[in-house]
Amino acid sequence: MKKLLALVLLSALLLTGCHGHLVTDAGESARQYTLPERFDTSRNYEITFWAKNDTNKVQTAIYQKAIGDFQKLYPNITVNIRLYTDYARIYNDVITNIATGTTPNVCITYPDHIATYLTGEDTVVPLDSLMDDPNYGLGGSALSFDSPTRGEIVPQFLSECAIGGTTYALPYMRSTEACYVNKDFVEKLGFTLPETLTWDFIWQVSEAATAKNADGTYKLNGQKVLIPFIYKSTDNMMIQSLAQLNAPYARGDGTVELWNGQTRQLLETVAQHTATGAFSTFKISSYPANFLNAGQCVFAIDSTAGATWMGCDAPLLDISEDTIVRFETVVYPVPQYDPEHPKMISQGPSVCLFQKDDPQEVLASWLFAQFLLTNDVQIAYAETEGYVPVTEKARQDPAYLDYLSRAGEDNDTHYAVKLAASRILLENSENTFVTPVFNGSASLRQAAGQLIEEVCKAVRRKQSTDGAALDAIYEKVASLNHLDQIQVSANSADLGPLPGAARALLAGLGLCWVGIAAAFLWEKRKKMGIKH
Repeated sequence: MKKLLALVLLSALLLTGCHGHLVTDAGESARQYTLPERFDTSRNYEITFWAKNDTNKVQTAIYQKAIGDFQKLYPNITVNIRLYTDYARIYNDVITNIATGTTPNVCITYPDHIATYLTGEDTVVPLDSLMDDPNYGLGGSALSFDSPTRGEIVPQFLSECAIGGTTYALPYMRSTEACYVNKDFVEKLGFTLPETLTWDFIWQVSEAATAKNADGTYKLNGQKVLIPFIYKSTDNMMIQSLAQLNAPYARGDGTVELWNGQTRQLLETVAQHTATGAFSTFKISSYPANFLNAGQCVFAIDSTAGATWMGCDAPLLDISEDTIVRFETVVYPVPQYDPEHPKMISQGPSVCLFQKDDPQEVLASWLFAQFLLTNDVQIAYAETEGYVPVTEKARQDPAYLDYLSRAGEDNDTHYAVKLAASRILLENSENTFVTPVFNGSASLRQAAGQLIEEVCKAVRRKQSTDGAALDAIYEKVASLNHLDQIQVSANSADLGPLPGAARALLAGLGLCWVGIAAAFLWEKRKKMGIKH
């Protein structure tokens, strides 16, 4: 009965408008996990592992093999995997399970989401002491596998996993963005591809591509459809552009700096090229790969992890064969404002652990999380798409170097475009950056992209995009994403309201628990009445 009432109270707490504070000083908010002196192999453990997979059977097989190999080393640990099709579903389910005390043991998620998980009491395990333990830490002597050391994890990737100075996750896979180019179209327009793509070049070529014939078809492709330049993630478009311009976006303490003069100029540029038909976005038009592969696009920007969809020989073509146009695909880093000082975003999933009452169970979870960083797992997963391993140990592995050397041998595992996309991040790790992670950082990221989307929509509706109109667009976007509720403090950051989907889930959960409690009390009263 006590446990039931506690769950009801927790549900009610989570249903309040704001969901707590994240103390940003290491160790002040989260319970510090105490590592046992040794792992008790005389006991059996069952842990849950939540991961994301886009219905990719190859990736599923990699997860299953990793679990099988791990369980051979630790036969007393059973790992139960639950696969999701997107990270938003993982996020919503974790939030719900925090309320019921049934979080998974190990979860692949994003640091932005972890910041929200930390608003629950004793949720995510701080990892710094675990990573540095000489026995069970990274590269520890008591491990049954060859784990990378902390120093062998690419520092730029590990830095994203720190919140308020405390590390709460391990990077799992990383990608960046790439520009997939129809080289044939560029040359047909009379241009020569430069060594480094610049924004000026992108806009110049894209505008040239908008020329039409008398019958309304485009001169470039002879079709009625052409989007010269299409961008999938407008979030990244805005964030990277601001970074390249050394313009403000956000501070690590949660201070929002998105609305500034450079942001205005970027939106004005977007409006200008949307008006001519030179530019569009994924959310407005559709997947960039579909336009690129149908000969309806010159420049398509997508993640390097999306390389298996890009190009006329792509293994994951998503359009009918009769619509595919043959062309040479060239892969570039994203366009730059300052080619001498390139900047590109680094992003990807990370692995976190959730607190449990049993320290041995947490240690079992930690062993499995570490195992995901071993060379075999890292290399196998990196070979599926345009991801790259997060450790230098895996990058220098002869098996991975052999994989990279075989570009073009086939259009599946060694698909040339995919390997070229991977090399972009491998060769530019020092030029990558990560966005600050704080309570509300996911909402801010979403707002950055929505600014571009709203400007594009306004142009298409023939609405004004002048100074006052841009102010109004920002106010709308800021309100939708509750940017005014991101509070900054020296010690804590208010997490603001949960996303709508999560609130709905929690509301339903709360009502269920209230109903259960009411029914329980009613039955108890009835029994007491009969007894008396």
